Amino acid sequence: MAEGRREQPPHPPLSLPPASKRPCLRPAPRGPGPGPGHGSGSPGSRYRSPESLLDCAAKAVAEKWAFERVEERFERIPEPVQRRIVYWSFPRNEKEICMYSSFQCRVAGEEGPSAAAAGSGGTGSGATNAGGGAGSTAGAAAAVGAAGVVGTGDGLPFRRGIRLLETGCVENVLQVGFHLSGTVTEPATASEPEVTHKVAISFDRCKITSVTCGCGNRDIFYCAHVVALSLYRIRKPEQVKLRLPISETLFQMNRDQLQKLVQYLITAHHTEVLPTAQKLADEILSSNSEINQVHGAPDPTAGASIDDDNCWHLDEDQVREQVKQFLSQGGYYGSGKQLNSMFAKVREMLRMRDSNGARMLTLITEQFMADPRLSLWRQQGTGMTDKCRQLWDELGALWVCVVLNPHCKSEEKSGWLKQLKKWGDMDVCPLEDGNYGSELPNITNALPQSNLAQDSLSRPRRTVFSRAVEACDLHWQDSHLQRIISSDYYMSPSYQREGESLLFNPQGLPLWLDHVPTACARVDALRSHGYTREALRLAVAIINTLRLQQQRQMDIYKHQKKELLQRNVTSTTNLEGWVGHPLDPIGCLFITLTETCRMDDDNSMDTGGDPRPPVYHHVPVWGCPDVGESYLTLALEVALMGMGQQRIMPEGLYAQDKVCRNEEQIVSKLQELELDDLLVQTLRKQAVQLLEAGPFSGLGEVIHRESVPMHTFAKYLFSALLPHDADLAYKVALRAMRLPVLESSAGSGDVGHPHHGISIVPSRYPRWFTLGHLESQQCELASTMLTAAKGDMLRLRTVLEAIQKNIHSSSLIFKLAQDAFKIATPADSPPDITLLNVALELGLQVMRMTLSTLNWRRREMVRWLVTCATEVGLRALVSILQSWYTLFTPTEATSIVAATVMSHNTILRLSLDYPQREELASCARTLALQCAMKDPQNCALSALTLCEKDHIAFETAYQIVIDAASTGMTYSQLFTIARYMEHRGYPLRSFKLASLAMTHLNLAYNQDTHPAINDVLWACALSHSLGKNELAAIIPLVVKSVHCATVLSDILRRCTMTAPGLAGIPGRRNSGKLMSTDKAPLRQLLDATISAYINTTHSRLTHISPRHYGEFIEFLSKARETFLLAQDGHIQFAQFIDNLKQIYKGKKKLMMLVRERFG
Repeated sequence: MAEGRREQPPHPPLSLPPASKRPCLRPAPRGPGPGPGHGSGSPGSRYRSPESLLDCAAKAVAEKWAFERVEERFERIPEPVQRRIVYWSFPRNEKEICMYSSFQCRVAGEEGPSAAAAGSGGTGSGATNAGGGAGSTAGAAAAVGAAGVVGTGDGLPFRRGIRLLETGCVENVLQVGFHLSGTVTEPATASEPEVTHKVAISFDRCKITSVTCGCGNRDIFYCAHVVALSLYRIRKPEQVKLRLPISETLFQMNRDQLQKLVQYLITAHHTEVLPTAQKLADEILSSNSEINQVHGAPDPTAGASIDDDNCWHLDEDQVREQVKQFLSQGGYYGSGKQLNSMFAKVREMLRMRDSNGARMLTLITEQFMADPRLSLWRQQGTGMTDKCRQLWDELGALWVCVVLNPHCKSEEKSGWLKQLKKWGDMDVCPLEDGNYGSELPNITNALPQSNLAQDSLSRPRRTVFSRAVEACDLHWQDSHLQRIISSDYYMSPSYQREGESLLFNPQGLPLWLDHVPTACARVDALRSHGYTREALRLAVAIINTLRLQQQRQMDIYKHQKKELLQRNVTSTTNLEGWVGHPLDPIGCLFITLTETCRMDDDNSMDTGGDPRPPVYHHVPVWGCPDVGESYLTLALEVALMGMGQQRIMPEGLYAQDKVCRNEEQIVSKLQELELDDLLVQTLRKQAVQLLEAGPFSGLGEVIHRESVPMHTFAKYLFSALLPHDADLAYKVALRAMRLPVLESSAGSGDVGHPHHGISIVPSRYPRWFTLGHLESQQCELASTMLTAAKGDMLRLRTVLEAIQKNIHSSSLIFKLAQDAFKIATPADSPPDITLLNVALELGLQVMRMTLSTLNWRRREMVRWLVTCATEVGLRALVSILQSWYTLFTPTEATSIVAATVMSHNTILRLSLDYPQREELASCARTLALQCAMKDPQNCALSALTLCEKDHIAFETAYQIVIDAASTGMTYSQLFTIARYMEHRGYPLRSFKLASLAMTHLNLAYNQDTHPAINDVLWACALSHSLGKNELAAIIPLVVKSVHCATVLSDILRRCTMTAPGLAGIPGRRNSGKLMSTDKAPLRQLLDATISAYINTTHSRLTHISPRHYGEFIEFLSKARETFLLAQDGHIQFAQFIDNLKQIYKGKKKLMMLVRERFG
């Protein structure tokens, strides 16, 4: 056949992906009659005829049996039967394609009651497009609805694949046996030309087992081209050329046809195929070759062998690589979001009962355990970040779900257990509760353990995998449990409902008496593996159990109520809280129940924008005799029961932070519920029960001192109940305002916490790392009540009393006062005087609390209080002025309070008449004088300012200053007041104060930049301007206090430039003559100045360096100017210079400079 035609085929062949290469011996003999064509058997219109028996059987076989088993089982397989099996072996559900090509998909309405009611007994791959989804619009709609994803929708491979399919980019589609191939063309863009990619897909038993695409995509998910080809096969099966496995076609050829086929194939692809073809030919011709020892030959289109794992294609290397990459990015928000999306993908696979769920989780866990930061954190003794801890928590919870799969094989569970123990035994494996040992019961024990009080060092090491390891011991064989999850109508016979029962409540409904978080983990496992109906049944049984326990706890409390109220303390509390628990039992039950009631828009797809809030409707509880009960009311009830559980604050920062975070998450979900009459009824009933449940409820009358506060929960209850039952709303919120841990220390009898006896450092606030957050939540609750109580004097008074009793932080009370003030003074309506009074009272409390303590916001608080009192009115201002000593320091009272009250703006704001202004001014003056007496140093000037308009008060204030001047006041304070007096026109009083200030001053020879120099120059100028007598009085003080030569020479120069007495004081005569330096009082100043220059010169020469020689010469020049003011000054200066030369003759260079300048 070498002479045959050498035409090149239009498309070079695809490189086939790795596929099963089981030996195909010979195909079964063909049955009689022609088989159906490639388009036969495809679903037609909506009203098509029922499927044939052949199609029904072929669908079942194609989904469950490997084709090799079919060949072994039956000696003859007619060609039409082979065609139908091959036809139905391709995946039929677009949701599965979406799952492997986007981070998270959810078909609209999937969780609704109809979906749940459709039965949980179906398998993962046989649901939505059972008919092959011929090109119907239903298939397209389902696909669009199937892609609720993380990220922008248009960029997802699934969405891009749909777009490629709908724009006709898929061509040359051919199915040969269990192999699908085709080309997908990417349209040209502004920056990229058109590109055609060859795509090949192998599949078996309705699962894609391998993919290859010419685009070279390396990702966890299938590329858009694989998606486009897959969807083409699902939506348009009648347009796909269908052929039997290639071995079947080859069997039908004779020798000449086979030779022609091989030669044409080699000719068309000689560069790629020829070396391989020659090698195979040599081996076949060699009788001893390995290829001749095997009967038959491999066929990549013949499907998988019996021994091959039947699972979807998952690129393990890419999973490892991406998880490693995300972890290496540390605390970046995007990486955490991507890892959470991968966890969601695992849950999605579990829900579809896809074995890749556990496989992918194993790959993720391996990379988490290999994170180099684990050993670094361990060596440094530092904790991991919160985001990282949350990821580890989710990892541990997912493993609990995996091992609790109700239908997993024992060998699978054994393998997981071995792997989990291996990870848990590694030193770097994170602990369950961060850096602290756990004191919670393990997952298989419902009762508190007897050794809980032992030291944490002796407790077993619990890692994030400990609960999953414990879950491996759980099973589903309990007959009562089996009956609960298998029937909606499982009840006890009516004649057995008298007396106590561990299996049923008095109404005959089944109970499940298990450790609550463990029972909820079972619910989560059922839901996560797609057993929605069974999860609901078990959730209802758990809630009925919790209801019965709550009722019995209330009965117990009724017998103990009197004693507990007398003691006002209880040691009863739950060591294991449900909120913040690693297994999140309350969140699990809530989500399981609300998913059933969720109404989703059809044909909707989350494209990464703001998600729409969910809409819920009531779905009656199947088999429940109470017609008013729905899954939605149960969800609300169990959330309220869990949130209201009294529980002790756990140990460790992370565990406490997790309690707060979980609480906020549950409240956020509760806020999504639109409360109707049924839900309000449930809300009111549960709120009343929580108030009456005693120490078993966090809202009971008596709680443990270290009980987790209920502020966040009560804020939700208050807001939800307020429109329907205001009295109950306030009762709940006021009860929740308490924070016992901040009250006085617990008595010796309070030993409810297991570690009270082993506390190393006794503390009033034991181990509460989140106390700041809890106090802020307490403040938020109070603020919410204040806002709601606006205009209601009685309620405002009650809320105010609760705030004053329970809130111990001044900054938080100040925030509440500010909130109340803002609410009470809206911009567009008159102020609410009752709420204003509450704000003022809170502000006064803040003033009293912070009066004797340091607070960096104190000035802001004082200013705000004056503003608030001004809004309240004159009487409030008078009150704070009269009682200032209990609220303010003297400085605050004079400089801020009284000054603001007396300001022009305040007078205008209050529209005061003259008597009112006088009353206010009198109070302010009285305050000023009291403050000046108490703290003259800081308040004297303010007191003088405030008393300016009242002569008697002003004189009193002045006398206070004079009396205090000799004892406690500094020269700077006295100079300031002296300047003020001069400014106000009291020069003689100013002179007196300046003279007193000079007696406190001491200016050394080298302090030529001292800040008091300007005050000294001013005082001397003032004295000079008053006259010779005042100048003569102050010069001795100057000479005594000032020893700096340059300052003295400056004063002397100023005094000689003008005549004294220019101030023109009435009654005094001014001679107008300049003063002489040879006569008093300037003679004394001149002598002092000369002496200062001499002393300063000797001091400077003691430690002078050559670089200061020039500066020293200039200093001597200034000294000469002063010497020359004396009659014999030139002689004195010459003698002075001679002395210097003699004393410091060793400083030759300096003395040479002195001789050059001064001779």
